[in-house]
Amino acid sequence: EDPSLERHFKGHRDAVTSVDFSLNKKQLASGSMDSCLMIWSMRPQMRAYRFVGHKDAVMCVQFSPSGHLVASGSRDKTVRLWVPSVKGESTVFKAHTATVRSVHFSSDGQSLVTASDDKTVKVWTVHRQKFLFSLSQHINWVRCARFSPDGRLIVSASDDKTVKLWDKTSRECIHSFCEHGGFVNHVDFHPSGTCIAAAGTDNTVKVWDVRMNRLLQHYQGNAVVNSLSFHPSGNYLVTASNDSTLKILDLLEGRLLYTLHGHQGPATCVAFSRAGDLFASGGSDEQVMVWKTNFDAADYGDVLKMQKSGTSVDGTHHTLQSETDCGVHLKKTKTQDSGRKHAQQEEETSLASTLEHIMGQLDVLTQTVSILEQRLTLTEDKLKECLENQQKIIQNKTS
Repeated sequence: EDPSLERHFKGHRDAVTSVDFSLNKKQLASGSMDSCLMIWSMRPQMRAYRFVGHKDAVMCVQFSPSGHLVASGSRDKTVRLWVPSVKGESTVFKAHTATVRSVHFSSDGQSLVTASDDKTVKVWTVHRQKFLFSLSQHINWVRCARFSPDGRLIVSASDDKTVKLWDKTSRECIHSFCEHGGFVNHVDFHPSGTCIAAAGTDNTVKVWDVRMNRLLQHYQGNAVVNSLSFHPSGNYLVTASNDSTLKILDLLEGRLLYTLHGHQGPATCVAFSRAGDLFASGGSDEQVMVWKTNFDAADYGDVLKMQKSGTSVDGTHHTLQSETDCGVHLKKTKTQDSGRKHAQQEEETSLASTLEHIMGQLDVLTQTVSILEQRLTLTEDKLKECLENQQKIIQNKTS
């Protein structure tokens, strides 16, 4: 069955630049050239929140893994961390010396990687928004940076036509992929962490193996590709292009599955939900659309379970070329003893929700601490000012 349009959100007053689902799919965040961040509720008749704070276009948004924070990067050179609630409180930090194009949380939610037109990639702690280090070998704007699923690598894409792979610990550039004929707009890791996909202004999507650093797949389109997102199963990739289309690529077959026409004008961003049953897209037409992933509905639940249970630690069996491998696993998974699977699932679910709760509490604490820290700094500044004024008064009196 073809993917179908599920919801349609209108509220932005300029092009949408970025979309992301929260973990539980209850919320969808979007950023726009109108300088606002919107949080849409996936439940019908629930109102959307409009968060104002950035002084210029919001270029990127992302939910933290637990869903209790949203990071945004802007043309005003700052990054903000928001609590996606009615109050919409946020902390702001001056992140770069130029437009921030990309924000991305590590999968443990502890670090944030940002990419900017100042040609650098920077890594921060989420807790105190403390700057850790810069990666600066790109010689043009950096449009996108992502952590690998295990957090050991960072990949970045730039207008210098390269995609660079970095080791987070040594902070060295391990490899530069230079096969793009144009600027590289977007890059991301395959869920297994073994491959990356990059989209470019040369109308292509390229998929590389990051262990052998070789090109695995190459899709030639007929328009600039602005954004891409891997399906959590790792078997599909969705792209957003300047010809207003979204395309779904089947990575196991290496072919185009669907072309979707929804936006009027360039489709600027696209993202699968964490479970893969939905994906969202944004466009220059100021619209945010949510699509139901009807394809492969039977399979991807199994694939996800299989990834949780049957994958080797480094995810090796899950490269894009493991068609047969995948097939075998799927068959195995389907014929498993369903009773045992059910119990295990329940256990996993309750554990996951407990963990999510803890993560949520941590996020809220982090946010509170950082708001307190900001207030403390303000108080210190005020105090310093008072003391300086006092000094001046005393000096005036004595002179």
